[in-house]
Amino acid sequence: MQAAAISACPPSPADIDRAVQLLQAGELVGIPTETVYGLGADASNAEAVAKIFAAKGRPADHPLIVHLPGHDWIERWAADIPDAVWELAETFWPGPLTLILKKQPWVPDAVTGGQDTVGLRVPGHPVALALLRAFAQAGGSGGVAAPSANRFGRISPTAAQHVADELGERVPFILDGGACPVGIESTIIDFSSGVPRLLRPGHITPEQIETVIGVRPEKPLGAVPRASGTLEAHYAPRTRLKVVARERLLDFLNVVRHRGGFCGVICHSQPPHAGMPHVWKMLPADPAGYAHGFYGALRELDGAGADTIVVEALPEGPAWAAVADRLRRAAFGSGE
Repeated sequence: MQAAAISACPPSPADIDRAVQLLQAGELVGIPTETVYGLGADASNAEAVAKIFAAKGRPADHPLIVHLPGHDWIERWAADIPDAVWELAETFWPGPLTLILKKQPWVPDAVTGGQDTVGLRVPGHPVALALLRAFAQAGGSGGVAAPSANRFGRISPTAAQHVADELGERVPFILDGGACPVGIESTIIDFSSGVPRLLRPGHITPEQIETVIGVRPEKPLGAVPRASGTLEAHYAPRTRLKVVARERLLDFLNVVRHRGGFCGVICHSQPPHAGMPHVWKMLPADPAGYAHGFYGALRELDGAGADTIVVEALPEGPAWAAVADRLRRAAFGSGE
């Protein structure tokens, strides 16, 4: 597969201009955000959006998140906007929060998966914001659809090289913004029914949402709009992934060693053991630090030739909910 072109890090103004020109021409661009790298296309151009689905192998009814240059663009894309949405936008945007709203009639079905809702966010990364603002100033729609820049259901990329390694010639140009500081996808809150509902946990917690709007979004009990990253199998390595409790971890790895097996190990409390022929990745024992390094570690171990990736079980509690969600979905979809 032909290598994709990657910009300097940080990208120059000329790099931003090149990315804008590609978006205007209906092409794809790899975009760094604070969460993960996105595979961007002009969200108003259905043919360009179709290239995202083709590159990722993504089902056509799976909606995309539209990235905006600022919260003053919400009304261009969404209708029936509750006051709480404006409060959250003013508080958390730019940042890792996606809001699901009723769409404006003109918004392409290709973006929404044929639904009457659209997901919007303003990313908190200087390179993404520079691109979105330049695209808008050049006469663009102000919206760039940008799901994670990886094959559908696989590990999200947190570095420009991850995008190039996985998608290659499918994406002509990648803006290199360095490692993604958050490292997992945005929180998704659905406002399409007027009541806030948590569709995907992320860096911004339900408790933080509640401090702003006075209501804590809960997990929905009934039907909700389809949203990015909410399938049971997602974020998954090709290598089989197994989650093992902390107190059983060393015994489990010893059994594998005695059987002649080889594991990739992600842990947060157990330092590497030199006597075990496994590849170890030690991540921070705090939720934010762990999230920042999780996908990178998973991607590295997926390419290490291990029989199994073994992940030390995470601590309980709401602070770990977002990472635990990603780990559960990765384990469900692994080894396919």
